[in-house]
Amino acid sequence: MRDDNDPELSGKYLGTITNDFVKVAETLKEASYQVRSRKFSDFPIFPVCKTGQPIGQLLIGNTDLKVDWNYYITYLDEFIQRKLVDQEAIEDFKGAYKNPDEYCCLFVVDQDFTNFVYIPYPND
Repeated sequence: MRDDNDPELSGKYLGTITNDFVKVAETLKEASYQVRSRKFSDFPIFPVCKTGQPIGQLLIGNTDLKVDWNYYITYLDEFIQRKLVDQEAIEDFKGAYKNPDEYCCLFVVDQDFTNFVYIPYPND
């Protein structure tokens, strides 16, 4: 992870991500539940990008639902293996991780911005 990200940039991406999110939220929430209930991880992460990227498995392509972003699925262990979250930061990450029944943990990958963003699932 790059350290030079400006947290304020997340607002720039929030609009386009939010527009997509209403279309994919139910699928992501179910995938998060499956990852946790099958004991793969307590920390599902959904990398999102507009082009291809190597983290996780493609879950929803941007042509599948006519959304702007591609949605991948993975979890904390892959981020540790790829050294995107280093050993010293694991507990910090776990402490900052929001309730996965209420929030979706996105890992936004774009040219100018790479960071974790938590988006609340819509209320039923």
